[in-house]
Amino acid sequence: MMNRIQKKSLAQEVAEALQYSIERGAFAINEKLPTEPELMQKFNVGRSTIREAIKYLAQSGFVKVQQGLGTFVISSNSNSALDDKIERADFADIFEVRQLIELKTVEKAASNRSSAQLDKMKKQLAKRQKYAQSGDTLNCIQADVDFHILVAESCGNAILDQLYKTMSVHVIKFFSNMYKDTSTFIESQDIHERLLKAIEDKDVTSATQIATKIIGKL
Repeated sequence: MMNRIQKKSLAQEVAEALQYSIERGAFAINEKLPTEPELMQKFNVGRSTIREAIKYLAQSGFVKVQQGLGTFVISSNSNSALDDKIERADFADIFEVRQLIELKTVEKAASNRSSAQLDKMKKQLAKRQKYAQSGDTLNCIQADVDFHILVAESCGNAILDQLYKTMSVHVIKFFSNMYKDTSTFIESQDIHERLLKAIEDKDVTSATQIATKIIGKL
């Protein structure tokens, strides 16, 4: 049985502190969070920690990052009921749901993705490869999940997108326990490149078939 007792990362601790402030009304809906330098000074952490914390809050539905403008509070409540159920769920159940959602988001992304979204996917997949080749397991896991999140964002269905992001928070935790090196990610880089090419070509059939193969390798 997998050990589910997990040590919190510094980014998770920062995210939880910000989440507590949001839930207690310290930040109003649509209010902008402090800037990265301000948060770095407040929590005495580096930029990468703040960015990971904000990413966690965004995936949990508390904030939305607007490029060039900042990070804004969009809800004082997370999907707590769903999060609690996922947290207590078996690993196999979580992956079954994620796989079903992923197939649909890939299918729709191949039809609906924009050029700007495609560029983001390309950059993220390159980042995944960089971390895999350097043996940086934690950042590689995050880059892998972020790539699939970008695919979900481009599917054109906001509910599917949010469901995928909610699941992904928990998938990262499981991946961190499951993978102790980046060998699996190195081996699967090529098939991810082929998935990206199918999405770029708007080839729905190929994209879905490739996604099915990726899921089967997990």
